[in-house]
Amino acid sequence: MLSRRLLRIKALICLYAYNRRDDGDLAKAENELMFSINKSYELYFYLLLLILELADVALEKINFGLRKKMPSKEDLNPNRRFVDNRVIAQLRINNALKQYQESKRISWNINPDLPKILYNQMVKWEPYIKYMKDEKTGYSEDKKFITKLVTEFFPSSEELLNAFEEQSIYWNDDIDYISLMVEKTLKKFKANSGPEVPLMPLFKNEDDEHFVKHLFRQAILKAKQNIELIDRNTTNWEVERIALMDRLVMQLAITEIVEFEEIPVKVTLNEYIEIAKQYCTSKSSNFVNGILDKIVKEMREKGLFRKSGRGLLGETE
Repeated sequence: MLSRRLLRIKALICLYAYNRRDDGDLAKAENELMFSINKSYELYFYLLLLILELADVALEKINFGLRKKMPSKEDLNPNRRFVDNRVIAQLRINNALKQYQESKRISWNINPDLPKILYNQMVKWEPYIKYMKDEKTGYSEDKKFITKLVTEFFPSSEELLNAFEEQSIYWNDDIDYISLMVEKTLKKFKANSGPEVPLMPLFKNEDDEHFVKHLFRQAILKAKQNIELIDRNTTNWEVERIALMDRLVMQLAITEIVEFEEIPVKVTLNEYIEIAKQYCTSKSSNFVNGILDKIVKEMREKGLFRKSGRGLLGETE
């Protein structure tokens, strides 16, 4: 499932697009938000399929060597460890992966050369070389390597990142979050797992789906009052002079504090400060942090929000 952090980021990016477009079409904006979220989920399956594609390229290389008129000793005795990786074999028969691929008609035919390029890079990658030479050949070693492939090799590949950006604007900056989804998925696989291992759902539960939809809608509907709140707490700054992305980060933070009683204020503030570091200017996180602290103080004094359950963590009586 997509993490709350990624859902917040999706809401921010779509809120930015809504403000830039300035057509006031809320339904259109909400549809775009869900489309963006579903595209991120699609990327999850593309990463899983990419593992299989790399294994297919490796097998083609082995078969090509065996077909040579004068094969070398290495051609006749290829190292099959990667192509015979047991986690890859489990992914090949996984029902959920097959069903999604067939229903959405996704494949790496969109960029058939990329798996070959990545394979040529992978065989020079130190963890791959070590894996292929390792005397330990158990299931645990197979899974550790595939996990490292997804969480280290994929996110560090400029070719892969460029391909994602060209394929979909909705995949920009998603790779780190989605590779963690794949890592969590791989943890579910055991040596005796069959085709029924479940893959990650789009949302963890109905709460997460409600969270992102309600957050986005309320941030738009209550924009005027939230902007006024920001304006009152920006000394020597007119709100119009604040960078749009900085302001939108604060609008989302305010909305989350007010609308979700069960989320502690500290959690919300930490989340949006981290998002500001990634999507705003280098100085924005400190600026956003300072303004939000003032805003929260005013909101507490005026009783503009209430917390309950887990949301009471950090709140004083």
